[in-house]
Amino acid sequence: MNVYDFDNTIYDGESFVDFFFSYIKVKPAAAKMIPKVLFATVKYELGKITVQQVFSDYAPLIKKFICNYDKWEEFTVKFWDNHMHKIKSFYNEVRKDDDIILTASPELTIKEIASRLGIKNIVCSKVDYETGEITRLCMRQNKITALIEDFGEDLEIDDFYTDSLKNDGFFAKKAKRVFLVKGNKIRQIEI
Repeated sequence: MNVYDFDNTIYDGESFVDFFFSYIKVKPAAAKMIPKVLFATVKYELGKITVQQVFSDYAPLIKKFICNYDKWEEFTVKFWDNHMHKIKSFYNEVRKDDDIILTASPELTIKEIASRLGIKNIVCSKVDYETGEITRLCMRQNKITALIEDFGEDLEIDDFYTDSLKNDGFFAKKAKRVFLVKGNKIRQIEI
């Protein structure tokens, strides 16, 4: 079984950032959140944000973001209509039916793209769209917890693809082979 990080691995960029900027077109008042969203994204990319910081510093922002809109499913479909082109071409070449997408991105957005790609297995962050509460944050070491929660401890990972060993390095020991994806370049790395 192969496991793939999503953002900057299969998807060219950070899907949540693109999702957020698409949301601003619908709700322009959300533009005031841009500095915090960009700051959090940079911290995440650099491996400088902890799970605890997400809950303490950013959960209220996420809650406000979620609760100020009630057409998420419709919005998500339109988002992927406009962003399918950002799925990297290599994925279709290596894709298998039992692949798992493992991502910090919210389940609602990933379910739609997974369906379009024919992927049945996703492990994502979960948000209650009624309350805006994060019910599972699938980030850093929590990714392993979420993967075990959904697929059991005996899951064998053949190939793991990621753009960041800082954020996903703990999977390197669980996979038979690890591939680092930078843009459209993929190289196997030894751990």
